[in-house]
Amino acid sequence: MVHIEFSSDSFTINSVAVEFPVSIRALKEIIISECREHKGKNNTLFVWDDLGIIAYSSDDKLVKSLGFEFEISTYDFSPKTIFTGTFNYNGEDIREYYKTHESERVKTFKGDDSGALVQNGLSAWFSVKNELVRAIEVSAHKPYVRGEGIPADKYTIKPINEEEIEFADFGFKLSIIEELMYIKGLLKPKFDLYEFADWYKDREIDIDEEGYGPIDEVTQYFKKLPIPKRLAPEITEIYQDGGNDIYMNLSPFSGGAVEFWDIERSDDIKHFPNLKKATLCYAKEHICDELIILGVDAEWI
Repeated sequence: MVHIEFSSDSFTINSVAVEFPVSIRALKEIIISECREHKGKNNTLFVWDDLGIIAYSSDDKLVKSLGFEFEISTYDFSPKTIFTGTFNYNGEDIREYYKTHESERVKTFKGDDSGALVQNGLSAWFSVKNELVRAIEVSAHKPYVRGEGIPADKYTIKPINEEEIEFADFGFKLSIIEELMYIKGLLKPKFDLYEFADWYKDREIDIDEEGYGPIDEVTQYFKKLPIPKRLAPEITEIYQDGGNDIYMNLSPFSGGAVEFWDIERSDDIKHFPNLKKATLCYAKEHICDELIILGVDAEWI
């Protein structure tokens, strides 16, 4: 059993004070239970399946946030059970406190309808659906200021003065964007959904409400985004995973149960002569066999 106390004085796990970022080594000493690792290309999730807890790390050493799951999700990295420990805020069950102290909730991003409870530079943010708390994420708190520091033209798509790749398949393009933008950092700007929603002026994008499916403006952004041909040789591998940044920015709350970003055609492989390996989870059944025939070491995740 895990006991969490969050108050104006401290944040403790099993009576041990914790500050973010916290080393995964220290966290494992506090939460004494079996923990598995789920590795992505640019982050690692540490999952306590029997406790309903997820720790998020970008360097395998320091944990930047902790998730406490109150609903079973379909991601591979989701805990197998829900959180059944105790989580108190100022001495009261945090979910009950959340319901009865609406005035204390702090909006952490544009369109945040649920809000967070904030103390001592830490926030406990609530994922809520149909008035039920699905998850709580605890992390360091940075006060939200709408649009602060975002250049006016950051997400304005501009023509490029060089040859670009003409894609036949949107799902294939998304896998390439994952590699070039989020893994290699060669395609800029690095798209951030919450920043984009903050930047976007034509209407208010409510991520908490719309993030369970494709958001049209985001989909159109990636469809229109030009990919220079000079970057094609950089692609040696594509790796699809429900936790990839590209998918989390397209539809953060979909739970991975989506088809609109599936690879449907293998035609685009002709643009990438150095592509030798593909790990798939968002593709039609025939794609894996077609890639193998075309000389790619392809497999399902």
